[in-house]
Amino acid sequence: MSGTGKSSAYRRAAALAVAAVLALGACSGGADAGPDDAREPSATADAGPSDAVPDLPAEFTGQRLEWDACEAPGPGESAPDDAWRCATLTAPLDYDDPGGETVELALIRRTATGSGERIGSLLFNFGGPGGSGVASLPAYGDTFQTLGRSYDLVSFDPRGVGASARVRCQGDAEIEAMLGLDATPDTAAEERTFLAESRALSAACGRAAGDLLPHVGTADAARDMDLMRHVLGDDELHYLGFSYGTTLGGTYAHLFPERVGRMVLDAAVDPTANGTEHLRHQTTGFQRALENYLESTGEDPAEGTERLARLLRDLDERPLPAPGGRELTETLARTGIVAALYDEATWPLLTQALTAAGAGEGGALLRLADFYNGRDERGRYDASAHAQRAVSCADDSARPTPADARALVPEFTEVSPVFGAFLAWDLASWCASWPVAGARETPEVSAPGAAPVVVVGTTGDPATPVEGAERMARELGEDVGVLLTYEGEGHGAYIGADPCVRDAVDGYLLSGRVPRDGTRCG
Repeated sequence: MSGTGKSSAYRRAAALAVAAVLALGACSGGADAGPDDAREPSATADAGPSDAVPDLPAEFTGQRLEWDACEAPGPGESAPDDAWRCATLTAPLDYDDPGGETVELALIRRTATGSGERIGSLLFNFGGPGGSGVASLPAYGDTFQTLGRSYDLVSFDPRGVGASARVRCQGDAEIEAMLGLDATPDTAAEERTFLAESRALSAACGRAAGDLLPHVGTADAARDMDLMRHVLGDDELHYLGFSYGTTLGGTYAHLFPERVGRMVLDAAVDPTANGTEHLRHQTTGFQRALENYLESTGEDPAEGTERLARLLRDLDERPLPAPGGRELTETLARTGIVAALYDEATWPLLTQALTAAGAGEGGALLRLADFYNGRDERGRYDASAHAQRAVSCADDSARPTPADARALVPEFTEVSPVFGAFLAWDLASWCASWPVAGARETPEVSAPGAAPVVVVGTTGDPATPVEGAERMARELGEDVGVLLTYEGEGHGAYIGADPCVRDAVDGYLLSGRVPRDGTRCG
């Protein structure tokens, strides 16, 4: 998934956090199924491993997790309260060689709070790839309170992320310099610099994490989840995945269809799209979201698009000053726009930031870009983009060339004068010089015989357009994929608290009521 594809439900939370920090400013089709669609809770036990045993040595399948107080997820952040406990799971580095090296995976859990029957563990992935589940799950506070009465809420840092053998390839100064590059090169010199820095990052990742890089792909993470399921004491995997987490969930369903419990995939990534097609979809999705935003302000979408394209062209020539001696460049301004389009709640922030930029002040757009890029006020980066690239390039076998990117620029720019060239050039920088080979062109998610998987798509989703959810539901297979569409804006529907989506998803996860395929909310 590309740089702009750093899409996940936790990005929605980040966008809402921007609003707080900056101090700015019905269903159709029926969600309830009949009693024949209800599925009884699994008889899971928290005391020890399940009976559905992965084909691994006993040193992995027989381990008992030691839950202890959690540490703060990062500098300047607070540790979760005592209701949350953390543990470390040991997994094979290479599942084809389980007798070889191992990797330590960080987990977090809050045990079920209700007095009724406990269903089991509900595992979360918040997307990215590169997002920390250990940091994200507690950050949602009461969002999952209802689910948490019947489930132990569990998340994890996938391999290469956060506290699970994190991939970090460069220091803060190098990251800052790379983010300052012109990501839509207009001259041969700019193109050479852009591609050279991309090659330098790939080489740095090879030096920093060479032995790990072949083993951070989605299939590895799916096998890790099956080991977690077993060690947590569940015969089936109950799962709620967002954005990239839908690819992970679909991969798990393909590998272990008989172990799928109640699974929901929100903001689904199109499993039929290769890297180029994914960027083409995102070009359409972000332009669609931009036009919806512009229309909400009363501005003609075509005129507003040209106004923003003109702003970006001006910034390419003359960056705007920003606080702390920094500058708002074309690339950072575009990133700020992207960040605010993830959630309709942050559209007012975008309006204020663009107004400020029009008056010659770049600080507001730059702050939006900083949140998206994982930069704190002291100039420290979380480097989640390094993990994102590592996972993406371990998955994707394509290695596009600069010529491939150049050829796409006219097509993408016609679709979106604001985002098109940026996404086309992203193709040439992302995995082109990655030091290890990728596993496949597109993920396999077919899951014949699996329990129903509810797939949620949002019509105004910029990063994972609704068409991807439709294809995910279809690719999971007949009687497996169940499509639920939210007619609204933003990246993901469940965390946005749409009551129709929330009722349908909770009804499935808590009571086993499968929504009618094709249900529409909003």
